[in-house]
Amino acid sequence: MPKEYIDWLTQPITRFLRIEAAAGSVLLFFTILALVLSNSPWAETFLSLWDTPVGITAGSVEFERSLREWINDGLMTLFFFLVALEIKREIVLGELKKPRLAMLSITGAVGGMLIPASLYLAFQLGQPGQNGWGIVMATDTAFVIACLTLFGPRIPKSLRVFILSLAIIDDIGAIVVVAVGYGEDIHFRYIGLAVIGFVVVKIMAVLGIRNIAVYLLVGGLIWLAVDASGVHPTVTGVILGLLTPTERWVSEARLLTIMECVVPSTSVSQQGVFSIDRKVLKTAEAAAREGLSPVERLEMLLHPWVGFVVMPLFAFANAGVPISFSDMSGSLYMAVFAGLVVGKPVGIVLFSGLAVCTGLAIRPPDLRWPYLFAGGMLAGIGFTMSLFIAHLALSPALVNAAKLGILSASLFSALMGIALLSWLLKRDDLHNQGEI
Repeated sequence: MPKEYIDWLTQPITRFLRIEAAAGSVLLFFTILALVLSNSPWAETFLSLWDTPVGITAGSVEFERSLREWINDGLMTLFFFLVALEIKREIVLGELKKPRLAMLSITGAVGGMLIPASLYLAFQLGQPGQNGWGIVMATDTAFVIACLTLFGPRIPKSLRVFILSLAIIDDIGAIVVVAVGYGEDIHFRYIGLAVIGFVVVKIMAVLGIRNIAVYLLVGGLIWLAVDASGVHPTVTGVILGLLTPTERWVSEARLLTIMECVVPSTSVSQQGVFSIDRKVLKTAEAAAREGLSPVERLEMLLHPWVGFVVMPLFAFANAGVPISFSDMSGSLYMAVFAGLVVGKPVGIVLFSGLAVCTGLAIRPPDLRWPYLFAGGMLAGIGFTMSLFIAHLALSPALVNAAKLGILSASLFSALMGIALLSWLLKRDDLHNQGEI
């Protein structure tokens, strides 16, 4: 058990950053593998694999999707569910709980969405790719955290917190974009059924139902209703995540009392073997489990699966693109590249600066503007959400150009952000040694 109360907050964040950094490496491996295979002699087989139809047909009823769509619509619901859990934890327990400090990340994220989208539209207004403005709005948390991890504890802690909070707010923006900007024709009858399902989930939580299988069943039915409504089904994960309680079912005081009961129940047999009453042990096990809130438990359970299975599989299915220099010379490619590489850092620094100047937000003393700009460069790594939105927003004829723009911009942003941070840290080291 943690020795200090602060560990209840810092340990989940440390664990989160560690998993994100490792997941970024796995994500990079599968991205490179997808690119290699899609430009190899096996390209046709590899790319057509993801278009394989998978589903159920019973008479006139047909429920079928391609393999890629099952990953993008089904498995990515888990990704969105985890994102919503992280958002709720940050709002209730994390940095977003502090208003003026949170406003630095919030305003930076808003600028990092509006300026890239505006720059994208400057290239694509009136063009076939106009609907893809949402592509350049998101930041890939796993890749950004992986880049920051390269520098260990040398970078300011406030930069990690700022980037993590900004990425979470970016995710909120991306969720809204997916729900509002890229839905289909809305069928309100199914929306009503989904709302009833969400109410049932809330009632179950209030009644204290803890069986995950029951929630999975109800959640699956809600997913089907949302899917039929015309709203993108991944929104199901977002709402369910935000509905997840943050309160612990067993308080710290009660947990301590239960644990103290374990010792008196311990006895020593004639053979000198310790034994504990089974009922007491099971009570202690349940109490220890319920001493964490549902948000914390689900986050700990799902984070490795999403980081090491869902996201790499998504990258493997979506990052494969035949590299064509003709696609790289088009306006759509330039719109995506400029939006992420230029729009992201400019928007983040500009809006953060305005917030600080007007007194709306405060900037931690160790988070100097050059470091904030370097973090803004890293925020240009869009990848996961950018690829996701590209498939929703663009026609198949335009997707490859957008993918190349996303991959090029993400690589360029990562290299430039790492190079700038390296230079800043080296300069600060020299300054501290009195050499400059």
